[in-house]
Amino acid sequence: MLQVNWDKSTGQSIKGKTALILLGMFLLSLFLPLFLSGVGLCLSLWVIVPAPKLWMLPLAVAAPEASPWLLGVNAIALILAILNLHEGGLDNFAVICSLIGLILSLLPLIQFPAVNARMAAQMHRVLGVEDWATITPDAQTPMRPQPFSLADAFRGIAIWEVRIDRGIIFSQPDGVNLKLNVYRPLTLGNYPTIITIYGGAWQIGTPDNNETFNRYMANQGYSVIAIDYRHAPQYHFPTQLEDVQAALSYIQSHANELEIDTERIALMGRSAGAQLAALAAYHLDTIPIRAVVNYYGPVNLNQGYYDLPCPDPINVRSILHDFLAGTPDEVPELYGQASPIRYIKSNLPPTLLVYASRDHIIKAKFGHQLYEQLQAAGNCAVWLEIPWAEHAFDAVFNGVSNQLALYYTERFLAWALKLKSS
Repeated sequence: MLQVNWDKSTGQSIKGKTALILLGMFLLSLFLPLFLSGVGLCLSLWVIVPAPKLWMLPLAVAAPEASPWLLGVNAIALILAILNLHEGGLDNFAVICSLIGLILSLLPLIQFPAVNARMAAQMHRVLGVEDWATITPDAQTPMRPQPFSLADAFRGIAIWEVRIDRGIIFSQPDGVNLKLNVYRPLTLGNYPTIITIYGGAWQIGTPDNNETFNRYMANQGYSVIAIDYRHAPQYHFPTQLEDVQAALSYIQSHANELEIDTERIALMGRSAGAQLAALAAYHLDTIPIRAVVNYYGPVNLNQGYYDLPCPDPINVRSILHDFLAGTPDEVPELYGQASPIRYIKSNLPPTLLVYASRDHIIKAKFGHQLYEQLQAAGNCAVWLEIPWAEHAFDAVFNGVSNQLALYYTERFLAWALKLKSS
């Protein structure tokens, strides 16, 4: 017969642990709703609060893009707070916090239908396409069927395998190895091409930036080439534009091995990269450019120096001073030469401009001025403005704003490089 030895100390130990577990469960039930509602509200506030400091900028960028996640957190916190509701006290405070967080996290999603309708109308008015499905028969994967997917917001946008060649040296000015990355469909071919230029205030970045986008577009049947340039403050403008020109020359002379169709090339840039892309398309004559995609790029640097965002988390004047080696009073001609808006004329490539209304680095109104001048000169231009978004919103690839921007960007590029050129 099995005999179990049980002493008094063992029994007391088990009772003590049980009491601690019960106490912990009680405290958890008491404070979990308050904790979740506080976290949800603090994060949701960044949907409307601008970042006063650079280190806070990621919060202001990410919060609107993660609004479906925040909506879930606030909803759970609200349910728990209501279930735990008693007379007065912390539970009432948790309910209030959750309700405010819930409303804030809903703001981008509430605005989405009207914004999408405006964008669809703009695309149709300017480009006149009725059936987008007929444009990309050579794509490995079809374009996104809708401008927003809640499932993609949670699980991420599917990215399939592509061929990638990294670190190809295209130039060595001053002994600096300037490199490019190439992203291509799995099958060999001669593809329409997107040349991408990264942002980073002309000071940081590599061709590895935005790789998810580059792989995504390679799946759409493009060769995507991400190029490098030398950085400020060690190198000042026009060094960066000269590097872009060197990259374009290399791409043209190596078109066959890069599998690109030199008659179907688009330039795309983000932020500082968009400024360089626009300058190259509007001012340089290195290779034929069929389209330009400008994501929140500076276009009038003189005006940008004096008309600052508020708050100004990156110190715009310092960035421009480092880029151009002076102020507009000290080097006025350089500020003009570095401003794409200076080179507006007729017969420019079609341009897609995507800007964020809440941008506290590059004000959206500067991009709209470029749009108006492009139109006034008789050029094809599409203006898309996202009211809830902050600068670099597309860093959250499955975010609300990037899903919307990606939906129209891939259609604009398909129109410019596949339909329009056929």
